[in-house]
Order: sequence, then C-alpha cells, then structure tokens
Amino acid sequence: MKYVVLSGVSGGMGLAIAKRLTKDGYTVFGLDIKPVSEEIDNLIFIKTNLRDSNSILEAFDKVNEVTKEIDAIINTAGIYDLNSLIEISEEDFMKIFDINVFAIYRLNKVFVHMLKERGKVIMISSELAPLDPLPFTGLYAITKSTIEKYAYSLRMELQLLNKQVVVIRPGAVNTSLLDVSTSRLDEFTKNTELYKYNAEKFKSIVDSVENKKIPPEKIANLVYKILIKKKPRYVYKINRNPLLIMLNITPKKFQNWVIKKILLSKKKSH
Repeated sequence: MKYVVLSGVSGGMGLAIAKRLTKDGYTVFGLDIKPVSEEIDNLIFIKTNLRDSNSILEAFDKVNEVTKEIDAIINTAGIYDLNSLIEISEEDFMKIFDINVFAIYRLNKVFVHMLKERGKVIMISSELAPLDPLPFTGLYAITKSTIEKYAYSLRMELQLLNKQVVVIRPGAVNTSLLDVSTSRLDEFTKNTELYKYNAEKFKSIVDSVENKKIPPEKIANLVYKILIKKKPRYVYKINRNPLLIMLNITPKKFQNWVIKKILLSKKKSH
C-alpha cells in the first residue's frame, strides 16, 4: 500500500491531487482546516490547523494508527494576499508567512520521520518565486521565494538521509486562489490611500498575467509523475507567463522604469 500526506486537500489543487492519487492506488491522508467537499475513496480526511503545532501532532498520531511509513509529503496549503507593503496590517503580514512558510516547516518537521527511503517532500511554489516581484504582489512573492530557499536547504539535508525534495513552480492555476486574487485587488483598490491613482492600471497587469490559466488537474498529473519517478528533478516549471519571463531578463533599472511608466501613465484627453 502507498501512502501520502497532503496538506490543503480542500483547495482546488489539493483536491485534484487527492483524486488523481487515490485513483492510482494511493491512500491519501488529507489535512485541512476545511472539510472536503465530496467523498473520495481512499481519502482519509483529518481536520488540521496547520498554524497549530499541536493540531499537526494530533494528525500525525492519526496517520500513525494506519501506517508507520509514508511515500510522500505534499504541501499545497497556502493563501494569497495583495496589498502595499507599507499599508498592510501587521496581522495580515504575519498571517501569510504563517500559512505559506511556517505551516510547511511544521508539517515537514513532524511527518518527515515517517518518510520511507527515497520518499519525497513536494512543495508547491510559484513562477513568481525566482522573479523580481511586481508592486503590491510583493508579499506573496516574498513568501514563495522564502519557501524555495527553505526547500533547497532541506534538500541538501534530506539527501543525507536518502530522501528527496521537489519543488513545483506553476504559473496561474484555475483554483479559488485566482478568485481571491481578484477580490483582494478590488479591496486594495477600494481601501488604499496611497495608490488609488494607479490601482486600476495595476489590475490590467494582473489580468494579463492570470489570463492564461491551467486546470488543477495538470498539477495533479505532474505530482503523480514525480511520485513514480526514481530520480525526479529538483524543480518542475509549468505554465510560465512569457511576459513575466521577458520582463525579468531585462536589467532591474529597466524593469522599474517600465512598471513606473505603466502605473503612472494617464489616459490621453480627446
């Protein structure tokens, strides 16, 4: 029997991964604070608050009742936020780090002891992680960049224990996170006191970046391929945005000039 621990199972990406893996003979321990919206054979849902170490330990005990070994830890839990770095509240600033960074640390720290030889730790990053962040999306990009540094450091350590670490860098995926992105941008446009004049301009950039989105099932298929590979790559990229790539190969001074020009431009009067 093959077992995986999957965080964020109630989200679009997590649910798609759970469906794919259970169909291919895996038993999935799905961890999330929210219940799963449908019944899936071989999915064992465990209500877990990833911001609470004790809740994760309780989940560990429940998994341990079923099996002493798991084949993989798959981290998909995460949140999106959009705000200016000087207007965002400290509570919201800390919250996105707690869920996007520290929750992954907590989960891996506990469950890695169940990971079998050549078992895999998979982390969902973002195409934004290695890129220079755009304004107002900086906080999300910062958390994903932090995760990539964490993942690489963890890889260096876990290879000594004959365990593997893999990072997936997706572009836009058609999940509820995109809806959150839209609503948070609307909130930002409404509430910002410093950037009202260019919030609408920025929205056009976000729309172009998120326009080409892929279904979460493509991420699920990629996760399955990684699991069955004996020697997977460290990083897998999928659905990268060509405009972001082009912008990031230019000098930083030019990038800043372009963004400033776009966000400060005004409509021509007729």
